[in-house]
Amino acid sequence: MTILNILHYPDERLHTVAQPITEFDAALQRMIDDMAETMYAAPGIGLAASQVNFHKRLVVIDISEEKNDLLVLINPQIIAMDGITTYEEGCLSVPGIYEEVERAQHIKVKALDRNGQPFELETDGLLAICIQHELDHLDGKIFVEKLSRLKLTRILQKIKKRKAM
Repeated sequence: MTILNILHYPDERLHTVAQPITEFDAALQRMIDDMAETMYAAPGIGLAASQVNFHKRLVVIDISEEKNDLLVLINPQIIAMDGITTYEEGCLSVPGIYEEVERAQHIKVKALDRNGQPFELETDGLLAICIQHELDHLDGKIFVEKLSRLKLTRILQKIKKRKAM
């Protein structure tokens, strides 16, 4: 397995809308494994294919403490959501930045597993937030862009300052 390079905001490639996956071949299985290894090594709890410059509708998530409960979502779609919650989010593409973001509290998602088998999942809490965050990546959206213009400007200044060091 390979640890992949994670794109960092404000890289424009993060705004690319991911395309559906139609081939469930060995290359896709390798990409899933590489993405999981990359996420665990980062360390993170979720990674969208768009973050590693693979613009297909693929997400890997593992919110378990033991890091042994990998969830693979291919061509995921949220089909129901309700309630509102606020959670402090971070992102592997925006390292070191954590901000409160408003999300749906409860979601129902349909997707394909790594073998192309359809499934549905109803969830809330951290997993629901993580799924929404990663699906935003597939649509070319970054969590910091949900914030006020002032907060986003400060974050961009902080990123620019870090790069200059």
